[in-house]
Amino acid sequence: MKILVTGGAGFIGSALVRFLITETDCGVLNLDKLTYAGHLESLLSIADNPRYQFIQADICDTDTVSRTVKDFCPDIIMHLAAESHVDRSVDTPGEFIQTNIIGTFNLLNAARALLDEGSDVLFHHVSTDEVFGSLGDEGFFTETTPYAPRSPYSASKASSDHLVRAWGETYDLPFVITNCSNNYGPYQFPEKLIPLMIINAIEQKPLPIYGDGSNIRDWLYVGDHARALYLVATQGTRGETYNIGGNSEKTNLDVVRSICDALTELHPPGQNAPYRDLITPVEDRPGHDFRYAVDTSKLTRELGWQPSETFDSGLRKTVAWYLDNRDWCEAVAGGYSQERLGLKSVR
Repeated sequence: MKILVTGGAGFIGSALVRFLITETDCGVLNLDKLTYAGHLESLLSIADNPRYQFIQADICDTDTVSRTVKDFCPDIIMHLAAESHVDRSVDTPGEFIQTNIIGTFNLLNAARALLDEGSDVLFHHVSTDEVFGSLGDEGFFTETTPYAPRSPYSASKASSDHLVRAWGETYDLPFVITNCSNNYGPYQFPEKLIPLMIINAIEQKPLPIYGDGSNIRDWLYVGDHARALYLVATQGTRGETYNIGGNSEKTNLDVVRSICDALTELHPPGQNAPYRDLITPVEDRPGHDFRYAVDTSKLTRELGWQPSETFDSGLRKTVAWYLDNRDWCEAVAGGYSQERLGLKSVR
């Protein structure tokens, strides 16, 4: 089986590529633009495997996408390439529209061309629970929850979800869609909450918490996500959507406190300030959704998937990895200023 992975040098994409090469016999072509958040350093462990190929390309480049898909002729396209940081989408929404909508459009057309030539290609769109909007104190997002995106990022992902379904209905393109909760784990670029807090704490920098830290997210270990993606792509029902979550709801403040406690055990601060003392409230993000939580019962019922990591076990592994891989962090984040994003008024 041949699988084309877009965005395979990003955080979730690289975890998926490593899984496919180490745990399956699939041939994998990784197509990635290598933006600030995509790094081949995350794939060094499998880079020389004969079943692995890499092409640096932008999914907005119609000709390159069409040629690559036609030449490789994949059985499955697993589409993960996306702009994904909500704060950045507030400041530069145009980049999200281009990559997440136009890029998906290009890939869908390339897949449709394969279908017209007789190939039985499956399009797997990897999306987010943020398309559903914000939850109150109770309840869960299900696969039939109406879409209500509230940021440029989530709106762009909702749009691409709709495009995939439209290509399925209009052109009979086989597809599956997955909507995941917040991922964490090794190799995550330090603009996201967990790696940023780990790195800042190690360096005795403030640990900025939006508002009062009461916003709630469900946390999914990236290795569990990669396994679920492969299950859905190979065993899921075509034309269906599956939610993927870690069943680990935490407030942002509790997440940061847990990071501080894990670091206290694994990397004691010594004469420096206790890690929890570094927690610093900052101005909240515009349109900050209060709570996300997904119902994963369909995935469990149909495919037998369950997360293997609890939040505590996954977080400990993550903290230990960042402590042991400071060189990777410095290499990929050398030009990252950690400037606060998402507060600008952009027209």
